[in-house]
Formats: sequence, structure tokens, C-alpha cells
Amino acid sequence: MLLTMTTTRNPATDLGFLLHKHPEKAQSFTLSAGSAHVFYPEASDERCTVALLVEIDPVELVRGGGTSLTQYVNDRPYAGGSYLAVALRAVFTTALAGRCANRPELVDERLPLEIRVPSLTARGGAQVVHTLFEPLGWQVETKAIPVDPEFPQWGDSRYVDLRLTGIQRVVDALRHLYVLLPALDGDKHYWIGQDEADKLLRAGEGWLADHPERDLITNRYLERRRPIVSYALARLAEADDVPAEAEARVTELPDRPEPLAVQRQGSVLAALRAAGARRVLDLGCGGGALLRVLQKEPSFTEIVGVDVSASALDIAEKRLKTRSDALSAGKSPSSGSRITLRQSALTYADPSLAGYDAAVLMEVIEHVDEERLPALEHAVFGVAAPRTVLVTTLNAEYNRHFEFLGEGRFRHADHRFEWTREQFRSWADGVAARHGYDVRHLPVGQESQESGPPTQMAVFTSRKEAVA
Repeated sequence: MLLTMTTTRNPATDLGFLLHKHPEKAQSFTLSAGSAHVFYPEASDERCTVALLVEIDPVELVRGGGTSLTQYVNDRPYAGGSYLAVALRAVFTTALAGRCANRPELVDERLPLEIRVPSLTARGGAQVVHTLFEPLGWQVETKAIPVDPEFPQWGDSRYVDLRLTGIQRVVDALRHLYVLLPALDGDKHYWIGQDEADKLLRAGEGWLADHPERDLITNRYLERRRPIVSYALARLAEADDVPAEAEARVTELPDRPEPLAVQRQGSVLAALRAAGARRVLDLGCGGGALLRVLQKEPSFTEIVGVDVSASALDIAEKRLKTRSDALSAGKSPSSGSRITLRQSALTYADPSLAGYDAAVLMEVIEHVDEERLPALEHAVFGVAAPRTVLVTTLNAEYNRHFEFLGEGRFRHADHRFEWTREQFRSWADGVAARHGYDVRHLPVGQESQESGPPTQMAVFTSRKEAVA
């Protein structure tokens, strides 16, 4: 099995810093059933290529178990799949974690990359490969590999020669491969448990929840182990950038109730309509999930998405452009122009955000360090001071209902805190009193008699507006 990654960003040899592998040194690593070798076929300032070669030991494969036939007859030594993903993790552990001690500024730099896997397992054919990689910003080229070139009438095999090109962070490229190679393989060589779901969530953070085929990817990666899949999908549904279209998919799990993210977006939309809002701020908009919902509502004349993450705004821009292009071909050609995106931290006061009818912080505050909440409060309620503010956050008391969420663990790795209903009410009431707002508390999602709802929402209404 072979995988290569090439960049032409000058000096191209900076790739070695990001991967923690020196271009002048070949290295070998021991795997459970073979070995992996890393080397650089070319390394100059203009062009640098790193190669990962994986050699599988057939004897070790037999020791690994399996049916009497698949122990001896399989494609593991030849085609990229789950073994190649394991090799990526073993060889590029630090790079997958997004760390670069010597050149930390390189981690967030997007580089021109070309990735080649000359023999890739593609269960479902080349179209599935395009479906999984293209939404992530990759240009995908696939060449079918025939079953036997000497017998063209036998047709094509399930393997393709894959080439990806795009402008990506190296850490994102590695994480895309780490998740999607096994998803395309669909036949992992090791046991699937909750720890594997947690690996998926870590590697997929920032992109998987936003992927239009996240259900398909999750089911394939976890080999449709239903309890584990349900756990992973529930955790993904708690991400703040889950698109409504993806949340609405129930093709693989037809008995799932309406996902919480969809209910949350619906509750926010209903509250905005009730407030008569026309100019709306989506503060902490992430990848644009709520923006796409708001975009469909013609009563909103101006929508501004604000987020501190440039990469999240890039995702939002692509998704909104796709939606806008679709609308332009239909009934509402101008709808896309109503939305603008801005990069800014919500803890910094920005007077240019003043004067809007409403602001939404949907699943945002728990991503802010508690000691920074007074700064966020000042920026939103003191400086921007919209007529209506909607704040949603999870209800920590409800965590007990997530089967695989261990005691004391947060629903998302980036959460700084998770509040009970009493804690959220205390904070919201204090904010309202300090800034001249009235506040109502509403449940979101199916309530438990003991634990309350999975999500809680505070609706703040300015008293100044009511007096006017």
C-alpha cells in the first residue's frame, strides 16, 4: 500500500516540520501486522513529496483471526483501507493532533496539496469516493482499476487510483484520510467499541458534523454497530455546526426521532419570528448551520454571521454559496446577498454590531472559558444591545440519558463547562438584571421528568424597546 502527499508551497520542505519527519531521513515503524516506512522521493524548495509505504505480513494477518477463507484470501497487503489509516495514526501521531513544536505557525496554514493513493478500496465505486471527499474542498480524480487488464470483459474492480488536490491544512488532510479510508473500506480488521467512536469524533472535529454524508460515514466507519453509531451521531448532533439537511437524514436509522439540532434550530427560528426580527446576528455561527436555516426565511432582510474561526467561516461561505446558487436558479435570486460573514471574537466589543433586531448565541457560551463570560456579556448585551437575544446551551442534568457518555464527561471535547438548569437560570437572570432585559426560559427537545430538556434556551427582551 502506498500513499503520497505533495506540496508546492515555497519552501515546500516545511512539510517535514508539519509531519515531524525529516526529508533527509527514512524511517520505519512497526504495525500489528507489518511495518510502515516514511521517506521523501523529492524534497526541494519548489516541490516536496512524502511517501508512506505499508508492508503487511501475511503470516501476521492469519494470526489476527477471521474466517478460514478471509485469513488467507484478502486484499489487505495491496489496497488502501483500514490498515493504511492505522499506519497514518502510527506514523503521523503528532501531526494528526495538530501540533508542531518547531514551527507552530504552520499548523493553521493552508497549503496546496496533492494526495495520491494508487490502489484504494472503494466499496460502492468511484462515485462514493467523490461524494465523501468533494464536500471537504478536495478536487477528486479517480481512475477505475480493472479486475484483469487481460480480460476487459470482466469489468472494473472495486478499487480505484485516487488523486486529491486542494488547498488544505495538513492536519485536516490527514484527518480526512484517517476517517474516510476505513469508511470506504467498510471492513475493519479490529474490534469496534466506544473508543473507536471517540477516535472518530476527535478526528472528525470541525468537519464531520458539517459533512452532508456524515451519517453514511459514521455508519461505515463504525461498521453499523448500532449502539456505537447512535452514540457517535448523538455526539455529532450536539456540535454547533450540524446542517439541518444532514440532521434530517434518517435513511440508515429510520427509527431515530427528530434530531436535537433540528429541534434547536426550529426553536430559535420560532423565537425570532415571534420577536418580529428582521436584522439578525448569528454570533458564533460556526460552519453556518443556522445561517442556512435563516437564509430560507424571507422575513429576515439582513443576516450577519460572526465567528472567531477563519476555517469555520470558510466552510460557512462554501455552504451558503451552494445554497445561494441553488436559489438563484429558482425563485429567490437575491437571497444570498442578505448574508455577510465576519471574523471576530465574541468577547471583544464591536460597536458596528449595534442596532440589530436580534442576536443568537446557539450552543456558543459553553465554548467560552467561564472567566471570559463577563467580556462576552458586555460585548453582546452592553455594546451590541439588540432588542432580542436568544441563548441556547445544553442541560448538564440531561447527560445521564446518553448511554455511552461517562460520568463527569462533557458532550463535546471543546466545552469549557456544562451548566444545570439552575446554573443557567442564575446566569441569565443576572445578565438580564444588569443590562435592562426581561428573560424567559424555554425547553428545547423532549423533556425528562427528572432531568428536564436536553437543551435550554433563554429569550432576552430589552425593556428599553418596550418603553419606547
